[in-house]
Amino acid sequence: MPEAATRTEAPPEPGDTHSYDLPDDDAEPDEPEGDDRPARARRRLWRAVSTAAGRSAAIVLLLALWEALPRLGVVDRVFLPPLSEDLAAGYDLLVSGRLGEHLGASVLRSLAGFALAIVLAIPLGLAIGWYQPVADFLSPALELFRNTSAVALLPVFTLILGIGETTKVTFVLYACAWPILLNTISGVKTVEPLLVKSARSMGLGPVRLFQKVVLPAAVPTIFTGIRLAGAYSILVLLFAEMVGAKAGLGYLIQASQFSFRIPDMYAGIITISVVGLLFNQLLITVERRFSTWRTT
Repeated sequence: MPEAATRTEAPPEPGDTHSYDLPDDDAEPDEPEGDDRPARARRRLWRAVSTAAGRSAAIVLLLALWEALPRLGVVDRVFLPPLSEDLAAGYDLLVSGRLGEHLGASVLRSLAGFALAIVLAIPLGLAIGWYQPVADFLSPALELFRNTSAVALLPVFTLILGIGETTKVTFVLYACAWPILLNTISGVKTVEPLLVKSARSMGLGPVRLFQKVVLPAAVPTIFTGIRLAGAYSILVLLFAEMVGAKAGLGYLIQASQFSFRIPDMYAGIITISVVGLLFNQLLITVERRFSTWRTT
């Protein structure tokens, strides 16, 4: 037998290097050992800070102008004091307890009227949007009153109900009910017809159809009305508190204007803006909680 056929390759000696042992230039480098979570956390923090800075740039610019223009004499600082003086006046009101008293009175009235509007307007809107006979019966009255300003009706509420707490809560209720009612009706009426037909073809009855399809689909539109009503509940209350009230942010603003305590007046306005912003953010959080099924 030939020698080449009988010869076998010897095992490689230790330390021998073969081509298949060499590192591949195109191979991915090994991940560095260690925990890179701190680096990822720093990147997320930087992105969050950058986003917040971009979104708040306009507000920061407005506040800077509020502080600078009166000090530079561009506007009369008697009628528009610098922001720092207004904040100092607000701090003095807070320390003395007056701001807390007025704020508590306004928030209590606003929440009472807002909650009553939700309790009354949402069921009525669902009934009008779902049952055509109810809509045919109530639509003419709705069209009449929806175009009447709530502020224009404040003297009517005062004459009928007096100048007590009932007038203020009812006034907020009336103003908040319309955006909730109209958005609830719109949310029910604009449900995708294909969804309704598909649910009916699967054997869902009217009650289950409304519960499983119509109501969840209308939730985003309903919450849009609720958020609008949340803003109205604070704004319209100011008008009511300027008529016969002895406490509240509206009363504070008007009384400060009459007594020419201008920084106190602006402190009340800033407080209203902050409360409205926090209230809106709270409603957004609640909306996300009830709309977790939505795909964003």
